[in-house]
Amino acid sequence: MPALSPRRTSLKWLAIGGALALIGSTAACSSGGSADTGGKTEITYQVDNSTATAATTKALVAAFEKAYPDIKVKVDTRPQGTDGDNLVKTQLSTGEMSDVLSYNSGSLLQALNPDNTLVDLSDESWAKDIDDQYRVTVSTDKGMYGAPFLSSFAGAMLYNKKVYEKLGLSVPTTWDEFISNSEKIKSAGGVAPVIQTYGETWTSQLLVLGDFANVTAQQSDWAEKYTAHEESYTKEPALAGFEHLAEIKDKDLLNEDYASATQANGLKMLADGTGAQYPMLTSAIATIQQDNPDAVNDIGAFAIPADDADDTTLTQWQPNSLYIPKTAEGDKLEAAKKLVAFANSSEGCKVQNDTSTPGGPYAISSCTLPDSVPPIVSDVAKYVSDKKAGSALEFLSPIKGPNLEKICVQVGSGISSAAVGAKQYDQDVVQQAQQLGIKGW
Repeated sequence: MPALSPRRTSLKWLAIGGALALIGSTAACSSGGSADTGGKTEITYQVDNSTATAATTKALVAAFEKAYPDIKVKVDTRPQGTDGDNLVKTQLSTGEMSDVLSYNSGSLLQALNPDNTLVDLSDESWAKDIDDQYRVTVSTDKGMYGAPFLSSFAGAMLYNKKVYEKLGLSVPTTWDEFISNSEKIKSAGGVAPVIQTYGETWTSQLLVLGDFANVTAQQSDWAEKYTAHEESYTKEPALAGFEHLAEIKDKDLLNEDYASATQANGLKMLADGTGAQYPMLTSAIATIQQDNPDAVNDIGAFAIPADDADDTTLTQWQPNSLYIPKTAEGDKLEAAKKLVAFANSSEGCKVQNDTSTPGGPYAISSCTLPDSVPPIVSDVAKYVSDKKAGSALEFLSPIKGPNLEKICVQVGSGISSAAVGAKQYDQDVVQQAQQLGIKGW
């Protein structure tokens, strides 16, 4: 989210199903190789060493090699997190990068100096089919460098539909309606109105980071001005996320064990109906399917409401992307382009649907969701199709302070006020912005 992370730090979305995975060893491998390829063109494909989507990576390569028997794909792996980021930067700068790279979209991509290191893919046949929200996250003024892989997901309010039905509640479109629903749930007794799980501190950020599309709905250039140090969280509309975090605590709407509960605890509460609403990533549907399969159809999702219904917009995390470095040339370049195109073809889409659990819609029209998906996914897809979704901050700005989750825990626990928390976070991002050399800081 960094708007949970710069993408991985505190969000841990990789661990819950949003990242591109890998197979094999945890050590990074070079993209070279002198093995006998039997006359085939051999290309290398680098992914991180997460196990979350290992089956997808393995299946994609197998299906591609079957479709293109004259091409062999060797999978290279890299560490996750900062070590992996540094390796990618180093390999791109030294010309040692694999022929196809799986990496983040958004602000982390911009740090790779894509105009100088990556191949412009804007003229590829599939490029016209990608979603405009996604396109922005892999583009500069000079080109479009990424192709989507795996689904998007969202930061939303997951809710138990049976609890809502029993109490006659409707999906809220404003924050006041959300609070009203929560107070009715509290009055009915026996069910925690809002689940929070500060035992895993990264989960505390959802009401702030998941509110970001509401911010841009009110001020479209907020991210740009924030990056230029001309906007801050101490002012509306961005302050609202901290205010909402404080309000649910002030009104005693939380589960009793909010300070120690983990995400697994929260999802179980949501699934068994002892908790009604949980601000969380929709990619968590994979965990619900695994641990509480009978409850999958009981869980829905709605956008974290803004103060005004017209501004209520779902915050979306765009998928990872496939890139080709400029060092891929000749037959290797052509083979790399074929792999990227295959991943975004109907055959590649089938691999993704068969081996992963979507947390939202895909970012390219050639890849569609299965006929039957959990309600959470259908709910996210409707916001996107209705043009009521916007990208999370991390896709629009490189700035995210390292202490946001700790600050959110303090605000959400009543230790700090919303105003104090917002001020602390504005101070928290200064050092990072300066380290990145961003003008205005």
